[in-house]
Amino acid sequence: MAKKEEAISMIDTLAEFKELKNIDKDTMISVLEESFRNVIAKMFGTDENFDVIINPEKGDFEIWRNRKVIGDDEELEDNNLQVRFAEARQIDPDCEVGEEVTERVQFLDFGRRAILNLRQTLASKILELQKDSLYAKYKDKIGHIVAAEVYQVWKKEILLLDDDGNELLLPKSEQIPTDFYRKGETVRAIVLRVDNFNNNPKIILSRTDKMFLQRLFELEVPEINDGLITIKAIARIPGERAKVAVESYDDRIDPVGACVGMKGSRIHGIVRELRNENIDVINYTANISLFIQRALSPAKISSIRMNEAERKAEVYLRPEEVSLAIGKGGMNIKLASMLTEYTIDVFRDIEGVEEEDIYLDEFADEIDGWVIDALKNIGCYTAKSVLAMDRDDIVERADLEEQTVDEVLAILAAEFEDDEKE
Repeated sequence: MAKKEEAISMIDTLAEFKELKNIDKDTMISVLEESFRNVIAKMFGTDENFDVIINPEKGDFEIWRNRKVIGDDEELEDNNLQVRFAEARQIDPDCEVGEEVTERVQFLDFGRRAILNLRQTLASKILELQKDSLYAKYKDKIGHIVAAEVYQVWKKEILLLDDDGNELLLPKSEQIPTDFYRKGETVRAIVLRVDNFNNNPKIILSRTDKMFLQRLFELEVPEINDGLITIKAIARIPGERAKVAVESYDDRIDPVGACVGMKGSRIHGIVRELRNENIDVINYTANISLFIQRALSPAKISSIRMNEAERKAEVYLRPEEVSLAIGKGGMNIKLASMLTEYTIDVFRDIEGVEEEDIYLDEFADEIDGWVIDALKNIGCYTAKSVLAMDRDDIVERADLEEQTVDEVLAILAAEFEDDEKE
């Protein structure tokens, strides 16, 4: 009776395992059948003449053995593969010599050692299956946000548990410096990677990776999730400041406004999740000179000298703009370099930009905005930086009509002539 209860408990164990680990029925049947066959093969040398039938609905199993019927006077070479005629007639009265006879075998009759062997084999296969399932599940989630509960806080990492009780790790290096969690709190992070040494999956999470910020934007900004707005580049100093370059595929949508939201409603949720990380959202442009200018915001640039071969840019600013470009602790220029992937050097433009120089934006009532943008695209941000260039050079580089350039030069020159008369 005890043996029977032990055997049935194995089926119950598997059913419980299915509920906890979400293993499908076919896989369970396959695992159990293979476990039975391994034990049978060890006992009899082969399992090929056995049929193993699993009944998951009933919670039981059947084992049938097929043996060849030989004459009573013939030598019995293998009791597992052969049976004498007299014994076979007790199993099937209609059988004949040379045929196969099938009989049901009670696994419990194999003995306690066989039952224990089966349990160990089954436990080993279930553990292996569980690890494979965990690895496959989180391998597909790399780069996506997951939520898990803090189970234990250690010095170098935090142990979290997902809804299925699987263990996840959030290393100290992947935490925002101001992160602080207690047991039982819920943490959101992305799956950074899944290590699998010796079939022992280890799921590593991150809250400092750039992809975490991108996924948060996708959750908060429907236009990004719908593909109307694309995040082109991200630069982060976790917990401090970030710059995000966005581009819209619909001219009617302002990408920066959509990401920030009405009165900052959309971006506030992201900032709170990132422990008050400052986030600058800027318009992306393929024009690297203009992109660098926007990346250095709020500083206003006087001129730029580009070295595309070495991916370097020399940026010239008025003395009072230099500190804005560099930012506190050099953070602004560092993020701008990370965002544009250009090495940016800042210089005080004392000779080139005099105190009486004027930014082109101040001529918006006289010069069309698209013309001002075209001039900025070639590195001219002030009136005198335009006047210092050759007329034909402006026509060619800015791709403007000669008449348009002449009108711009006349407007800019007149401004300084008026100042001199005064």
